[in-house]
Amino acid sequence: MKTYSPSSKDITRDWVIVDASEKILGRLASQIAQRLRGKHKPEFVPHMDGGDFVVVVNADKVKVTGRKLDQKMYYRHSGWIGGLKETVLKDMMSSKPDQVLIKAVKGMLPKNRLGRQMLKKLKVYAGAEHPHAAQQPKPLA
Repeated sequence: MKTYSPSSKDITRDWVIVDASEKILGRLASQIAQRLRGKHKPEFVPHMDGGDFVVVVNADKVKVTGRKLDQKMYYRHSGWIGGLKETVLKDMMSSKPDQVLIKAVKGMLPKNRLGRQMLKKLKVYAGAEHPHAAQQPKPLA
């Protein structure tokens, strides 16, 4: 018996919609990362992008536990000397709530071209409206 290895034409991608309101950030991000990677499918292979498209709505209503709202920091660097900028989660949630979830999911995906390709299938919106109704996304169980 030969080992089955799927090709790119064997992959079917579904559209899934997730309502992030009242969900915990890390637990939600791990579920989304698993869907984007395709680990929920029986034909999963680690060297191919076999995951689904994920649409997340109400990203501004996501919750965090403990004192992370005041203590969790996001860092970025301008490239200049002394150019390290830091932002607290509370400020990030008020200005860019969609980026909080994107950064959490990005940290759970592979750090290579394949991971960047998977991240492009994630669509995050702060409100309840999204422009992907034509794809008829199914709710995540």
